[in-house]
Order: sequence, then C-alpha cells, then structure tokens
Amino acid sequence: MVRVPRKEGLLKQIFQCFCILAMAAASYFVISHYFVTSVQVVGTSMLPTLHDADHYLLNRWVYHFKPPKRGDVVVIRDVSGHCFAVKRVVGVAGDSVYIQNGDVFVNGVKLKEPYLSPGTPTFAYGHSRDQLIMCGRDQYFVMGDNRMNSADSRVYGAVTKENILGLVVR
Repeated sequence: MVRVPRKEGLLKQIFQCFCILAMAAASYFVISHYFVTSVQVVGTSMLPTLHDADHYLLNRWVYHFKPPKRGDVVVIRDVSGHCFAVKRVVGVAGDSVYIQNGDVFVNGVKLKEPYLSPGTPTFAYGHSRDQLIMCGRDQYFVMGDNRMNSADSRVYGAVTKENILGLVVR
C-alpha cells in the first residue's frame, strides 16, 4: 500500500525546507560578516609573504578580545583609497616608529624583520629620508612587506583600531 501525502503535509514540508534555507543563509551571513570570511590578495604590496591572487581566511572576531600585536598581518580599511588592504602591524598603541637610512626603529630599537627578503630597505615617502610617527591610543603603524611597492602608514599615518577588520590566517 502506498500512502499519498496530503496537501497539508506537503505544505508543511515546503515550509520546513524554507525555514532551513533561511536559517542557513542567516548563519552564513552572520559567520562571514562577524567571525570568519575568505579574502583574496590583490597586488604585490605583501610580497614575499602573501602573493597576488592567493586566498586566505580573515578572522574578524579575534580583535574583539585582544588588540592587534606587532607582526600581525591584518586587513585594513585603507583610508587613502576607500578600499581594503593587507598590511603588517609594525607599531602598536603608544609606540614611536622611526624610519632612518633604510631601517625601521620601534621605540628606539631596530626592528627585526625576518619576513622581509634579505637586504630590503625601508624608506620614508616624500623628500625626507627620515620619518617619525607616534602611535596614539588605539592607533597602529602598518606597512606592506614589499616596502618599495606599498602605500601604507608611511603615506597616510597610523590607522585606528576601528579601521582594522581582522587578522589574516595563513
């Protein structure tokens, strides 16, 4: 004997499927906008660490519990281009970042940068060979690893924590 579903049973199943799809879409929206999302690197400002067109995960949740730290690779809301950019945190709140003769000094100590290609110099932008930037409260000095091809805090100054979207997970 075969049982034919009633019209009410079929409507109930359709409604349940709709509810499941709605909950799945809402879960995807919440997770991708507030917890973890996929990002694609566009450009070469983070070479040799990150490559153009590579995909990574962006942890959007981590900085709700702890502040960014020196060395973190982050996605920022780029204040100069009204877009997003991937950069490395070099200076944190309260730090002084001084660029002189191709070297970076944080709080008077030369920064060790093993993530750069050997011999990579860092120069200030503009006419001056030296540059000093102080990071205020909730401000961060960020730079690309490809120092000769990166618009970063040397151009637009320290970025605020609210402009840091999250930590790139490699």
